[in-house]
Amino acid sequence: MRPFDDATRRNIADACAAFTRLQEDDAQATLKRAAVAVALTASEGDDTALLLTLRASHLRAHRGQWALPGGRCDPGETPVEAALRELDEELGLRLTNADVLGTLDDYPTRSGYLITPVVVWAAASAAIRPNPEEVASVHRIALATIEREDAFDFVAIPESSRRVIRFHHQMSLIHAPTAALIYQFREVLAGRQTRVTDLEQPVFAWK
Repeated sequence: MRPFDDATRRNIADACAAFTRLQEDDAQATLKRAAVAVALTASEGDDTALLLTLRASHLRAHRGQWALPGGRCDPGETPVEAALRELDEELGLRLTNADVLGTLDDYPTRSGYLITPVVVWAAASAAIRPNPEEVASVHRIALATIEREDAFDFVAIPESSRRVIRFHHQMSLIHAPTAALIYQFREVLAGRQTRVTDLEQPVFAWK
């Protein structure tokens, strides 16, 4: 159990600080930059949870898919700035740099993006107001859920030699990149330097 309090915030900030983030390589420099927020808030009880969205069905790309709040970086925008802006645009959460706990490894996608996960703390007083133009629904996933031994599995596909990661959430299967980023965050919480850039996405997410 991880209660949503100052002690948990400090512990997670310390775990992020102890994580050695991979540096971008030359091959990744040509990808379009994007950022997502691993936004931590209170669960339905008093535990700490991360926010997961279901993308609106009318969106042009990846409609109806599970995602962390985020999107493409605007020109001149840092990944942290992009993640904070997207949180405001998608969920009405207005956070600042003071709420940022750390960043995880960049994840290169098959669709040509390099995603930077930004871990942020959304105080209990922060109200969530989903934007229906972008978000069909928003869900609080308790950290205890992603820390279960059976929360993730790995499968093979004929189109790739890399393993496809899947996150089991209720009756849904959530795939990379979202599953890969949540998995690395789970590993960071446990103090492990686990890399996820070699984890594959399902074919439907390659476009």
